[in-house]
Amino acid sequence: MNLETLILAAGKGTRMKSKLPKVLHKVGGKPMLQHVIDAAKRAGSSREVVVIGAGAQLVEESIDGVEFVLQAEQLGTGHAVLSARKNFAASEGTVLILCGDTPLLTSKLLQKFVAAHESSNCAATVLTAEMPDPKGYGRVIHEADGTFQRIVEDKDASDDERKIREVNAGVYCFDVKKLFGALDKVSNDNAQGEYYLPDVLPILKGDGEKICVFPADYCEETIGINTRVQLAAAERILRQRKIVELMNDGVTIVDPHSTFIDVDVEIGQDTIIHPNTFLEGATKIGDDCNIGPGVRFVNMIVGNNVTAQFSYCHDAEIYNDVTLGPYVHIRPGTKVSDRVKIGNFVEIKNSTIGEGTKLPHLQYIGDSDVGAGVNIGCGTVTCNYDGKNKHRTKIGDNAFIGCNTNLVAPVTVGDGVYIAAGSTITKDIPKDNLAIARARQTNIPNWSDKRK
Repeated sequence: MNLETLILAAGKGTRMKSKLPKVLHKVGGKPMLQHVIDAAKRAGSSREVVVIGAGAQLVEESIDGVEFVLQAEQLGTGHAVLSARKNFAASEGTVLILCGDTPLLTSKLLQKFVAAHESSNCAATVLTAEMPDPKGYGRVIHEADGTFQRIVEDKDASDDERKIREVNAGVYCFDVKKLFGALDKVSNDNAQGEYYLPDVLPILKGDGEKICVFPADYCEETIGINTRVQLAAAERILRQRKIVELMNDGVTIVDPHSTFIDVDVEIGQDTIIHPNTFLEGATKIGDDCNIGPGVRFVNMIVGNNVTAQFSYCHDAEIYNDVTLGPYVHIRPGTKVSDRVKIGNFVEIKNSTIGEGTKLPHLQYIGDSDVGAGVNIGCGTVTCNYDGKNKHRTKIGDNAFIGCNTNLVAPVTVGDGVYIAAGSTITKDIPKDNLAIARARQTNIPNWSDKRK
């Protein structure tokens, strides 16, 4: 049966106290809404429609691969679903309804939930959870025989009803045709003056339709995020899940409590991650690496057998058998080839570094193409900016760059070139030349005596 998904993400999220729409707040390295979309896709959804309202333009700019529907005025969850009526006019079968602020939902839970719905011949199925503290959630009310009766919102519940711990998780499966037929009968006669989606359920039941309840095994998967405190709690859960997943796949995490890994990061077998390491975004790390302590990688592609410590690297590529750090900054657009050694206090930006090249310490390499087997001495700087434009430096294979050399771009250093320490190079150097670009030393006798 075809499965389509409708995600409700129009709320402002006032308790977040933020200029950013609630569903765009990141957890585990990506927006809450993206987590929900990804879970739906992995559960088998063929199409995702997202209802937006507060901060609609920013949400559209931030999320790809879905259809958007604008709910211009937020009049409740039932009204939000009605906003998407036209999008589902030609749909048949099951629509899965989710909330955009539930980033802990897993595809495994959604698959089980959808399967239970489609095998039960129900018009609607509600996902429920047993909450230790159900405050704020709609309570699930059952008939005496245990069948579903209705859902009562927290603000509309009686004192006895508030004692119920089984809550509505805000996740539903509906027969799409029956859903929109019943929505027309929902009223806003409640404490909030809103059109509640759960009010569809007793309407369907009154029409003789069967309503099912599916309990989640773990209540944490259904938690909605309304405050920054809850956001931090969800962050901890997602990161713990990720660390367990990686360790089960053969990665050593020395101290899980001081290691922070985003959910989309990939790490190969027998890699060791040391404490105080942050691996973020779309970072991919190969096998047999030794990463940390004190490393932050953001959107990095890292090969096998790489060692890195006390380094910040982002939007760059590091190939195999590279040694990095301590105190290294690799900036966007950089590609570091196999067997390169990058030592302490080195910054590289938008450059390619050839195989086996050594940058042992205290260099700035910007907008440069460095060949293989090059040795770059301490204090070398590529002067890439003339105050208006950036220019490239090119260094050939097996060159030797002496300490405290300034390479004033644009400049080309040929293969096998030697540059004397302390030189400022402003002209191209042909292959196999020795370049000396410094004033001849003059010693003035007794000069210091005059100063005294």
